Amino acid sequence: MSVPSPTYTGHQEVELALRAVLLDYGMVLTEPPSPAARMAIKNLTGLAEDRLEPLYWAYRSDFDLGNLTGEGFWRKLAADAGILLSQDTFDALVRYDARMWMEINQRMVAWQLALKEHGLLTGIVSNMGDTILAAMERDLPWLNRFDVLVWSYRLRIAKPDPAIYRYALGQLGVAPDEVLFIDDRGENVDAAVASGMKGLVFTTVEQLRDELIAQGYDKELPLPADQV
Repeated sequence: MSVPSPTYTGHQEVELALRAVLLDYGMVLTEPPSPAARMAIKNLTGLAEDRLEPLYWAYRSDFDLGNLTGEGFWRKLAADAGILLSQDTFDALVRYDARMWMEINQRMVAWQLALKEHGLLTGIVSNMGDTILAAMERDLPWLNRFDVLVWSYRLRIAKPDPAIYRYALGQLGVAPDEVLFIDDRGENVDAAVASGMKGLVFTTVEQLRDELIAQGYDKELPLPADQV
């Protein structure tokens, strides 16, 4: 789960015969963070955007790695900001944080089903904290369609650590060069490619379609739909 812009611009020669596609969750299977949920978080904390944003990301890696729970993350942020919040407010922040990352990209979710129907294995590899995942598992039944689900906090390993890619490959039971990995962050795609997988950086569904065609993946994979 991540917001920073991708930096990866490389291309690889494509040798087809893919058996699996691994996807990031946030900003790939989801749209950008919900503005309404983000506004609720600002109102609950009383922090301006230019103060909230750096604080939000300062300890996100600890949350993704399971070093902080969802509530622990918000308590750390409040302490750093010098604000006192009630238990009810912390509970609400946890809820809105999860809601912020659940604006689903319906075309990408539909594409995952098309890949499954085409005979490919599919999986998610995501940097994800405990309370957001709990909300996802409660409210997103389509997660169960994936063959492999890899969440960083459960492993105490986060992208771009090569170990998380090795774990995902072991769960899939396929060779690295039989996997296409798609993520919105270039550094995560670079690490997947270094692990032997093929990789594409995601920005929009339209960009992904163009990349799949340009690199020849449309010879073996269905393309994401123009619309759902």
